[in-house]
Amino acid sequence: MRDLTILISGGGIAGPALAHWLERHGNHPTIVERAPAIRPGGQAVDFRGAPQLDVLARMGILDAVRRAQTRMGDIKIVDARGRRLSSLPSEAFSGEVEILRGTLSRILHDATDAEYVYDDSITSLTETPAGVHVTFERAAPRTFDLVVGADGLRSQVRELAFGEAQLRHLGMYGAIFSVPGTYDLDHEGLMYSAPGRCATIMSTGGRTRAALDFAAPPLTYDHRDRHAQRILVESAFAGLDWEIPHLLDQMRRADDFYFAPAAQVVLPRYSSGRLALLGDAGYAPGPGGMGTGLALIAAYVLAGELAEAGDHETAFTQYENHIRPYVEVCHRQAQGADKYLVPQKKSQIWRRNQMMRLLPYMPGKSLIKRMTDRAAAAITLKDYDAPPGSPRPARRPPRSGTAARPAGRR
Repeated sequence: MRDLTILISGGGIAGPALAHWLERHGNHPTIVERAPAIRPGGQAVDFRGAPQLDVLARMGILDAVRRAQTRMGDIKIVDARGRRLSSLPSEAFSGEVEILRGTLSRILHDATDAEYVYDDSITSLTETPAGVHVTFERAAPRTFDLVVGADGLRSQVRELAFGEAQLRHLGMYGAIFSVPGTYDLDHEGLMYSAPGRCATIMSTGGRTRAALDFAAPPLTYDHRDRHAQRILVESAFAGLDWEIPHLLDQMRRADDFYFAPAAQVVLPRYSSGRLALLGDAGYAPGPGGMGTGLALIAAYVLAGELAEAGDHETAFTQYENHIRPYVEVCHRQAQGADKYLVPQKKSQIWRRNQMMRLLPYMPGKSLIKRMTDRAAAAITLKDYDAPPGSPRPARRPPRSGTAARPAGRR
């Protein structure tokens, strides 16, 4: 299928990756993003295993990703007085290539010629014989051949098209934000744990980020109310020593504060009619589940299946058949992360720290890396019609009467 108009909700990672491949196959993507611009900073994401690195190479961005990688070293595990107890080796968390999420988003954005509509979101989706009629909060209504939700764990497209999704809560929540200074760190980190709570400070090239994770059952809160989210974090970490008071103070000031549950999206299908889901919107794997690598591979597969199929129903079925087994591997990889990140007993924290202390001297010291690499490699990439390096099609102007707001376009 060629020359399709495809609306993608979400301009973070999965959306621009899909737009890149849709253009390579001769289609015309438009990306709508709630944020007013590309989100800077954010957490570090990584790629590991041949398929994930291969898809970056096929996109032509592997060298750019490598140039921008964090080159993160080990994370020192410390007690409340700052004394080193053990270390978390970098291969356990940073993959073969690690990069800040905002930096990756910029690279992917620059790898497309898609139409971007910022500071807007979808309000309704109606399938018609002509396609999908879409209304927006700000822009005029438009009709597209297909719509893809790549808008994260709280996907608006998923809610509109599929109703409330089943979320598998993984027992914890986390906040991440930038902090000033480097804490005398250079491409390394510090981690402090108390029962059910973990604070991590990571410095990469002069940029320092803090992560505050805590164990909790599913909580009720407004996912758009950052003040309420900060209160949840403050309550969880109240009364702790080490750098916690200072980090909480910086959290209140941070303009890039991000808060989310550790959760997986579980759906019986990834498409409905002319609508499909991609990345966290359809199957968020959770922490340690290689969600970014999964999203980029899934974008490659979805665009490729659309290019090969004669109709969207066949394409969506083939996309799901190919990607679901990989999703299930990534889901299993992430389950149990709370027992490692936020152990709820002092004895469990002690055992984890002892294991990390002994890991460099054990015959199986690379066991963690082998396990994660094996999971990352649990898919074989197909070769689709458009070869790497094929030219992108010229951007087709919006159809008469359906133009997006000019202010949102590149």
